[in-house]
Amino acid sequence: MSNEYEYLDPDHYYVDKDTGVLRNLAGITNVHDLHFFESAAVTKRAKELADDPLLVKNFNSLFAIHKHLFQDVYEWAGEKRTVEISKEGTQFFPTNYFDTAIEYIDRMIADFKSCDSRDRRELSKKLASILDTVNHFHPFREGNGRTQREFLRVLALEKGYSLNLNPPDKTVIFEKYMAGVIAGNIDELSNLIFDLLSEQK
Repeated sequence: MSNEYEYLDPDHYYVDKDTGVLRNLAGITNVHDLHFFESAAVTKRAKELADDPLLVKNFNSLFAIHKHLFQDVYEWAGEKRTVEISKEGTQFFPTNYFDTAIEYIDRMIADFKSCDSRDRRELSKKLASILDTVNHFHPFREGNGRTQREFLRVLALEKGYSLNLNPPDKTVIFEKYMAGVIAGNIDELSNLIFDLLSEQK
């Protein structure tokens, strides 16, 4: 099976039909140039969030994080995708059920917020469940992984912990994270998060 995402976008809302490149605010028509531009722009915005994080109130905070990260790249930053996405034959959450998914994740967030901050194991389990559900939701056309990692970082921060699921000097951690989200392995994600959670000083 292909390891690539597949999109149903018959109206070419996101992708230019002539170049196959995502429509972007910089007018870039080369996919490699867009990847470079996007990476630089999002890295800059991620540093801003590291210094001044957007607190998580509910699932809508995920949209706010995505908008901040990708505001320089895509006009639709912070907006729910309007196309269907699948990978390796598995479809992510259908767009017509988005409202139901948001309500469900809001309950998960509220449940996490009510958890005892001292119970690191329970916090890890709840964060892993939130991560798995948000990843299956895949609410954006592009940038889901970067947005959900920041989302989890802030949730952990609100409980007094630091959490980095993609440290620049430890690729093995990111590989474990990717393996966990692709397989939907909540136990593996929970163990990884448990190992990475450290109390804020």
